[in-house]
Amino acid sequence: MGTASARPVANKYPSAHVLKIHGRLFLIDCGEGVQLQLSRYGFSHVKIDRVFISHLHGDHLFGCFGLLSTMALMGRTAPLYIYAPGRFSEILAFFMKHFGEGVVFDIIHVPLTSTAPEIVFEGRSVEVSAFSLNHRIETFGFLFKEKEPARNIRKWKIESDNLTLSEIGTLKRGEDVVRADGEVLKVEDFTYIPYKGRSMAFCSDTAPFPELASYIRGVDLLYHEATFAEDLVDMARKTFHSTGAQAATVALEAGVGRMVIGHFSSRYRDPDVILKEAQAIFPATELAREGMKFDIPLVRYPAEAK
Repeated sequence: MGTASARPVANKYPSAHVLKIHGRLFLIDCGEGVQLQLSRYGFSHVKIDRVFISHLHGDHLFGCFGLLSTMALMGRTAPLYIYAPGRFSEILAFFMKHFGEGVVFDIIHVPLTSTAPEIVFEGRSVEVSAFSLNHRIETFGFLFKEKEPARNIRKWKIESDNLTLSEIGTLKRGEDVVRADGEVLKVEDFTYIPYKGRSMAFCSDTAPFPELASYIRGVDLLYHEATFAEDLVDMARKTFHSTGAQAATVALEAGVGRMVIGHFSSRYRDPDVILKEAQAIFPATELAREGMKFDIPLVRYPAEAK
């Protein structure tokens, strides 16, 4: 929804991202103009399932009041969970005091406190962890992991081994079966995982730090801020941001599948210079632009041939 950093830029919006997992919509950061962008790209305001705010700088937060008010106008009744640093409770209290008339749905603030990745939300098909980043104020990254799917039975084994319905159910739950005669039916022999669980990491404003690569190791898709090119590496260090090259180094060390970079400084009319510096280190880097969609393909594991 937005690729700019703090200063306004024509045709660019501050940080906001929609992640869709099994039909559920997660909003990550809530910069100014997020409502217009949601409408522009076909997302319903009231269908936002949960909101994750990385930190309390305005370019990641100023869209929140408008979004909450519009949700109320649209008749939202379902509770809204907002995962944000502890001081967000003061902001939410101010909103409810001055603009909360007509808000009939519960807004639940879940304070973020973890340093290393810690699960903050767990649903049927996904779990979300938060971890500390290295910025000027308390800032968090997020790790979204699709849960491992239920095991599939190898269908030819049903007849060849005379499996009962009870035995099939036990094996699909990931448990070995021990028959009355002592025969053991091993899960790995009779079942398989149908597909690989996907993962995405979101690293907003942060300077590089040693632990980050281990926090996000092996994710399929990494979003990492790349506010500056190497010509302003000193500025990046002073403001606790990253250059494209630094983001690429993290991606390389973490062994991620691919990386998307954003949060570009207004100093760069064309962020392609940042992209080129990142790709020189980590070729599987893409440039975020407003309205772009990035899919994480499903990798299916076939059942072994009979």
